[in-house]
Amino acid sequence: MNARGVVFVHSSPTAVCPHVEWAISGVLGTKVSLQWTPQPAVPGQLRAECTWMGPVGSGGALAGALRAWSMLRFEVTEEPSPGVDGERFCQVPTLGMWNGRTSANGDIVVGEDQLRALIAQVPAAQIPARMNDLLGSAWDDALEEFRFAGDGAPVTWLHQVG
Repeated sequence: MNARGVVFVHSSPTAVCPHVEWAISGVLGTKVSLQWTPQPAVPGQLRAECTWMGPVGSGGALAGALRAWSMLRFEVTEEPSPGVDGERFCQVPTLGMWNGRTSANGDIVVGEDQLRALIAQVPAAQIPARMNDLLGSAWDDALEEFRFAGDGAPVTWLHQVG
């Protein structure tokens, strides 16, 4: 079964850009050449984005490959497919990696088991902060400036071969 999604590299040092392309190429099994543009939110760094198609779970594999460079700011999405929830992965240098399940419209979905564990293990006064953790609020806040700076940037379309 095929899935699709988007890789947003919000900021990368110039020297790391070829490594990002190699990492994406390795996961998708096809040569990737991204269109890099300046990232106005961090002068001297670049940004790129691409859509992808591949087997279900490729979003996690892409995020895992990009995670090797802790200085990157990126997001990887995988849209829901029949019988499989979507996912979003975010990495911010100061926060590390976060991931969550997504609905058909892109909202973060917090599962019943996650809510039950939260209620059972966390003092009531800490529940709002833990809910924000489950929703990835700190990552959204940290990436928002970078998302806005990328509006109108070129997109590369990729498809897995084989």
